[in-house]
Amino acid sequence: MGTDLASAPAPSQRGPAAGPSASNRAGSAVSRLGDRIMGTLATGSGLLVSLVIGLIALFLLIQAVPALAKNTANFFTYTGSWVVSGTDLEFGIPAQFYATVLVSVIALIIAMPVSLGIALFVTEYAPKRLAGPIAYIVDLLAAVPSIVYGLWGILVLGPAMVGVNNWLVSNLGFLPFFETPQNVANMSTGGTLLTAGIVLAVMILPVITAVTREVFAQTPHSHREAALALGATQWEVVRFAVLPFGFSGYISGAMLGLGRALGETMALLLIISTVGPINFNLLESGQTFATVIANNAAEFDSPLKTGAYISAGLVLFALTFLVNAAARGVISRRAGE
Repeated sequence: MGTDLASAPAPSQRGPAAGPSASNRAGSAVSRLGDRIMGTLATGSGLLVSLVIGLIALFLLIQAVPALAKNTANFFTYTGSWVVSGTDLEFGIPAQFYATVLVSVIALIIAMPVSLGIALFVTEYAPKRLAGPIAYIVDLLAAVPSIVYGLWGILVLGPAMVGVNNWLVSNLGFLPFFETPQNVANMSTGGTLLTAGIVLAVMILPVITAVTREVFAQTPHSHREAALALGATQWEVVRFAVLPFGFSGYISGAMLGLGRALGETMALLLIISTVGPINFNLLESGQTFATVIANNAAEFDSPLKTGAYISAGLVLFALTFLVNAAARGVISRRAGE
């Protein structure tokens, strides 16, 4: 018995040392290879997008510089009609900048609170059997083509706004927003900046609502339960738990909607396509960056004429970039709080 015990191998000698098996090592190697591949693809995708954006900016700049060099007017202050025939160019962007920003701001003022209300109703108040159809119907608005919105705006909403326009002039005409316009014909047909802003609001509504709804739905249950445990009402849960958590997503959705509003072409081309004055009157007409380019695309018969309108596109590109950069700054600051 003693001999048997003495000859028994020590525990460390009974088998191979504990360690990863060959299959585990192979799995780890495959996992590391997958991580490297995914990391490379993600980095490459980001660099590719940045490269494409840079090339677009470079193209716009190269095309616009010759026309800007020949421009006899101040590009940033000239408000007259564009003269781009021959070699004597005279053009500027204040009128287009004003119309673009104004209709986009009108759209945001209308769409943001409506989108917020819909998102809160769907995620916090509506029963499930009702929340799904409402969300689906709102999302369907994003599938409507721009030209359909434009036709609806000029053929349905515009005539319906004529009475509203007359009432605004009669009762609120003392305000600079609703003075009697210089071109009364635009007010009588509904082809005004106010109508264009309402149409844009309907167009960007599904974008803002979808993003906001998804962010609100991701609010941690622990936040809701903690608020309820402290005796909070449903509105207080929304106010102190849901809204702070989803604020950055709400701003992101609004900026996505603003990006679409700034670059919208066909809908606005059907509603507002005449040059208007630069003032606060919402019952005037005007031309945005996108509509002035589309309205004159058939006349791009020379590099200088084309470059003049591409310069407007360059400003629109820069404006959109700055808006998105500002939105990212707001979101980053909010996330750091």
